[in-house]
Order: sequence, then C-alpha cells, then structure tokens
Amino acid sequence: MRQLMIDMVYRIQDEICEALCLIDETNYREDIWEREEGGGGRSRVFSEGSVFEKAGVNVSVVYGTLEPEAAKAMGGGHLLADEDLDFFATGVSLVLHPKNPMAPTVHANYRYFERGNGEKEGSWWFGGGADLTPSYLFEEDAIHFHSTLKHVCDRHDVANYTKFKDWCDDYFHIPHRQEARGLGGIFFDDLRSHEKEACFAFVTDCAESFLESYIPILERRKDIEYDEHHKDWQQVRRGRYVEFNLVYDRGTTFGLKTNGRIESILMSLPLTARWEYCHEVKPNSEEERMQTLLKNPINWIE
Repeated sequence: MRQLMIDMVYRIQDEICEALCLIDETNYREDIWEREEGGGGRSRVFSEGSVFEKAGVNVSVVYGTLEPEAAKAMGGGHLLADEDLDFFATGVSLVLHPKNPMAPTVHANYRYFERGNGEKEGSWWFGGGADLTPSYLFEEDAIHFHSTLKHVCDRHDVANYTKFKDWCDDYFHIPHRQEARGLGGIFFDDLRSHEKEACFAFVTDCAESFLESYIPILERRKDIEYDEHHKDWQQVRRGRYVEFNLVYDRGTTFGLKTNGRIESILMSLPLTARWEYCHEVKPNSEEERMQTLLKNPINWIE
C-alpha cells in the first residue's frame, strides 16, 4: 500500500501541474527536498503567473520516529500503544490562489498514514478532502464543486458525501471569527472502515476528480473584470485563510512538529493578504452576502 500510494500521489501531481501550466501559460519552480530524519518530497510552486498569484502542488513521503506530541497531531493513533511511534506518511497537497478575486481559491489534500508496522488495529488510515474558498459568491460554482465530489462519494461504499460534507464544514471553521473558511466540500480523516484497497480506491478517485471539480469554475471566472474594491475584499478573505491555516490546521501542525520543510508547509499561504482594523462590510453588498453565508453554511445539492 505504501508504494501504491506513493505512485498515485506523484502521478496526480504530474497531471495537475500539466493542466495548470496550460492555464497559467507559465511553468512552476520545482524543489526536491530531503528530510534529515527520513524521507522527503517534491514541491512545485507557481508564482505571479497570468492566472495564479500563487499556487502549489506538493508531494511528501516521510517516515521516522514521532515525538508523543507529534503523534497526537498526526491523529488516528488513539488505539495504539505509546511505543508505536514509528510512522510513515505520504500524500499530495495543493492550494491554488488565483489573481482574479472572482476566481476562488481551492485546496485539496489526500494522504495515507501508518504507525508502527501498519498491521495492528488502528495503525493505518487515509485522510483528505477538497474545499472551495471564493471571495465572491457564484452559486453555480458551489453546486458544480459539491456535485462532482458527491458523484465520487456515491461510487464508493466507504464514502458518505453528507457525512464528509458536514465534517468539512466543521473542520474548516474559524472559531474566533465564528465563520467558515469557505464554501466547503468534503473532509475525512482516520478512514479505515473498509479494507485498505477499498479506501485507497476512494482516495484515488477523489484525487483524480480534482481537475473536473475546479477547472471549469476557474475558466468561467479568471477573466472577469474587477476593480480595486474587489481586490481589497479578496485580501481580507485571504487574511482569514491565513488565520485558519496557522492556528487550526492539523496538517500544518503535523508538518511543523515533524521537522518538515518549512517552505513546503507554508506553501498554502497566499502571496498577499490584508488585515484591516475593525473591518466591516457594507449592508446589502455582495461582500455582506458572502460573509452571511460563511456564518451560516448551507447544503448546495439535494
């Protein structure tokens, strides 16, 4: 399973980067990195291109021995003895921040973990998901994104779209702002309710569906005209994105606690963001419409 997952995440990285190169009319910077304690990865980052202000698609394959605190951040191991601190983890993670404020930011991550020898109960699990974070609301985009993910879930007994959608809304929530980071998608962790092969097939299908879920949205929005007001609001929303990733995101926490490559861990942060003191949106504006929805998530499909 380790090798199957490694092969899959590298293939997905290649396929997504090839598509982004065509859209952005530029190429990425690639960094092959090694982790002193074991393993490494391949980071590919687009910056200040024609479409993306910053975008990254990363693969990591890391292993070694966890400190107990890092084991807690890793999750999944609540059934394991304290001595099961050897670990293996691999995954693909991407965050795309378009220039145009009408085009949404998107995030996706699919991963596989083992602790110990990966043979004990609770010693292996899959996790991941994808979520959409627009600055401005286009309902058809949210419906398309969620519908694509639901179709994937419906193809696999191991998956439950409704459960994973609610899990996403709960996870990507910013408690100190009392609002969601975006319009959600799906999120799942500690996935081991079926055989490894069934879980792997679902995660692979999810990863392969990314381009279908997002590229049509990007193509519709990347060339819409916008002004400085729209850009300012995008910067404020990006500030919220930063707050969540640095304060609450479990993947960021795990990377920092296991001596991961800092540039790759923080790749998810936008190139620019903004924090205005006591920022308020105008009543009856598109910004208020977006903010209201973030405070009260809804179901996008039946």
